[in-house]
Amino acid sequence: MSTTPRRQARLRTARIPGATGGAALLGVAALLAVTAPVAHAADPEPVPELIPGQHTATPALVDGIEEPAQDSGSAAAAAKKHLEQKKGRYRIADPRRDLTAGKTVRGRTGEAVRFQQKHKGIPVLGGQYLVRLEEKRGDRVVTGTSGKYFTGLTVGADAKVPEKTAVERATAAALADLSAGGAGSWTKLGGPAAKDHGGNAKTARGKGTSAKKHALTGTSHGLVVLPEGKGVLTYHVTVTGEDPATGAPVKQEIYVDADAGFPVLSYSGIQAFDDGSDGHPGATGSGVKLDGSKVGLDVTKDARTGAYGLIDQRRQWGGSKNPITTYDARDVDANDASGKWPAGLKDVTSPTPEFGKDATDAGAVDAHWAAGQVYDYYKAKHGRDSLDDKGMAINSLVGVTDQGLPFVNAFWDGQKMVYGSGDEENKVFSADLDVVGHEMTHGVVEHTAGLVYTGQSGALNEAVADYFGNAIDVTATGNEDSPEASLIGENLCRTQGPKDCAMRDLNDGRTTAKDFLGVTYATDSGGVHLNSTIFSGALWDIREDLGGERADRIVYKALTEYLTPLDGFTEARNAVVAAAKDLGVKGADLRSVNRAFDAHGIVKGWEKAIGADSDKLLGDLNTKRTGAGAGGGWWATSKSDEEGGEPYSVYAGRTNGKGAPKLISPNDGRFHVYPDTDGKTVAWAAYGADSVEVLSRPLKGGPVKKLWSAGTTVGNVKVSGNTVAWQESSPFGQQRVAYIKPGEREPHFVDGGRYEVATALPTLSGDKLGYAKAYTDKDGIDQISTEITDVRTGRQTLVPAKESRLGISTPTINGKYLYWLVDDIADDNRQGLRRAKLDGTGLTDVIPEDGADSYFWGVDASDSALTLTQWKPERGWSNSNLTKLVQTDLDGKGLQRVSCNRGEQSYGAADTGKRVVWIDGTTGHTDLVTRARPAGTC
Repeated sequence: MSTTPRRQARLRTARIPGATGGAALLGVAALLAVTAPVAHAADPEPVPELIPGQHTATPALVDGIEEPAQDSGSAAAAAKKHLEQKKGRYRIADPRRDLTAGKTVRGRTGEAVRFQQKHKGIPVLGGQYLVRLEEKRGDRVVTGTSGKYFTGLTVGADAKVPEKTAVERATAAALADLSAGGAGSWTKLGGPAAKDHGGNAKTARGKGTSAKKHALTGTSHGLVVLPEGKGVLTYHVTVTGEDPATGAPVKQEIYVDADAGFPVLSYSGIQAFDDGSDGHPGATGSGVKLDGSKVGLDVTKDARTGAYGLIDQRRQWGGSKNPITTYDARDVDANDASGKWPAGLKDVTSPTPEFGKDATDAGAVDAHWAAGQVYDYYKAKHGRDSLDDKGMAINSLVGVTDQGLPFVNAFWDGQKMVYGSGDEENKVFSADLDVVGHEMTHGVVEHTAGLVYTGQSGALNEAVADYFGNAIDVTATGNEDSPEASLIGENLCRTQGPKDCAMRDLNDGRTTAKDFLGVTYATDSGGVHLNSTIFSGALWDIREDLGGERADRIVYKALTEYLTPLDGFTEARNAVVAAAKDLGVKGADLRSVNRAFDAHGIVKGWEKAIGADSDKLLGDLNTKRTGAGAGGGWWATSKSDEEGGEPYSVYAGRTNGKGAPKLISPNDGRFHVYPDTDGKTVAWAAYGADSVEVLSRPLKGGPVKKLWSAGTTVGNVKVSGNTVAWQESSPFGQQRVAYIKPGEREPHFVDGGRYEVATALPTLSGDKLGYAKAYTDKDGIDQISTEITDVRTGRQTLVPAKESRLGISTPTINGKYLYWLVDDIADDNRQGLRRAKLDGTGLTDVIPEDGADSYFWGVDASDSALTLTQWKPERGWSNSNLTKLVQTDLDGKGLQRVSCNRGEQSYGAADTGKRVVWIDGTTGHTDLVTRARPAGTC
């Protein structure tokens, strides 16, 4: 996988440089009244350890108790009875009604029951609570509880939005995420679009300009409550298909507000690595791995043909009888293999039990052998019966491609492992046991803690997959003490050595204070790969201190009996420490466990210790998919409440920070998003159950004006001089720019109603409206360029297309010029800055695309300065190469950093002069910040 921004969420985002909050809920911890525990009469009374939950009266962890279970039935019944009897401690009003028992984990030391919280009969995302029980002296006792039960939920259970509408909007949102990294400003005209880190999007020229129906399909799973504030009732929709930009497989989990129809949460469901028969019908065979070593294989002979296949029926014959099977998918596209069973799969066969060179080259021998090793590890070390602990079939697809080109990645899609073909430098991705262990462990995580694949919980998901993938590798190969033992994917390269090849190093020494990457949810789903080694590094330190046998038991117990879907780093530390205590770790060894987390900066309050050089205008926006606007000394942005549970409202304030922010939009249950301001008026889009409206309101006060009601999605809202412009986008990829003037009832569409023309990315200054345009010229050649419409007269001025064009993005206009970014050079991730006068003449490359600094992903203009979003390519990932804002004069001279903040800077909006406002992710929060002048050199 490339280390470019387009593919940063893949495994290969984390190659080793040189050597080469999860969706955490905010709130104040409640004070809890603790009922005294009941101990065995012959023992001293245990002193309970209680860790409060966040924004809930239910404790996050209760440990060190020994209280008799009052129900002699099942473990689930006994656990539920305990919660009922201790309501004063747990504050769960009706466990029988609000908790549904899931799997009971039976380990060496007892049982753990995992309950799913329901609110008015509807599942609560991340609402899981565990109760642990043991047998002591013949009696069943409760020894501890942990998890998340949200006591403040009051949201209703009736949806206003039809389920069909939710699916349509989720599909459109997935297309927006793919085209622009989850930004509100997005488009795609005809051809592939490159990912944009700055909250904007790149349009690209394709083989035609008519709207193209993209291969995305949405499937609803019904209602789910998001535990934010008083709760958000949503539809959970899974969108699958093909990324129109890259052709890569898509499986996006999207939660659509059931009252307003706005997508409030989105994350990827593809968890990429980048990130003797006992009567069974099998046989024993062998094959040669890609490293040249010969290994034994469990295979099956077809009684009809006499051929042998890579089907292992031995390992689960005494239980479920489900096989471990490896398929040849070298003629299968990765998209077709994601979340479904593709056509074109072939059995890997051999006329004898000895599998030959073709099976080796396909990566099938490696995948089949490794799948057996991972199964054996979980069975022998943890008593686990396959990935789901119920004997599920284990299936591997090897050699998938990306539209016939190499696919350099691997992923778990919820039902199987899929391994890419590799390329000239990289072997098939099944060729390293730690990669196979990583992907299969994603399956274990899915069937235990279910860590949501975004933010800190997603980084924990990756960290646990890395830890066990590597633990399985070094255990099977006997390389526990090797200096390369901490490397992930070190054996994938064909020519480079292990240290140069490795994707990640669990001994990279990263800490929260120095290395936590302050990214937004548009980047790597909030840093799921980029921040994972901070936590997996702590786990690996524990393994090196305590040894593999003990450490693996601790981490497995924490995963299966303590962790819940929305846990972050601090909660996961508490889980691991509690699991260690439960397994009898104490004294110097327990201090080693705590010291490992201390060394990696995983301590209480670590997120608040990161500084910034910007002035905060509005903190903790707790919003997704919506940016900011600025002009005339004012800013406008969307904000939720402190828990992120309230539908978004638009606020505005002065960019110099004086005065209090003003609430501009009504708080009416709709999502008010994509705001812009010119210093006199604020305009925005409002997503409701039945329609999406374009609204405006004067800053000085007055009623909200409804300008237009669209039957599709709306974004890129712009306002200037009482004219409001926006972009309408359908789920099928069609884009149209519209504008409306004061007193008008119907908008003007700049495409004139021509279906074969696509327009997008409006920019507005005074009477001049600029935008991107894809069209067919008089010679029948597809072109993409920019156009300017005078909104006063309706006159349109087409800026001539210049030379070949791969794509253009983010036009911006001031009173003198129209600027835009242009991509004319293939595959270098650069975009040059081009401009023209407002009469369409004077076409000039202000900053050439082949310039050293031209890694631009967005631009905005004031009367005297240009602010660009820049991504500086470096090997590996660090805070230094997250997107940053830079500024130049109107001629592209004197490039300077706007801010030295270490984290991601996005949605840069130019005010007057050199002042800029933007959304900053440095501290792990979504803060609206500003600077009045550039910081210079950082």
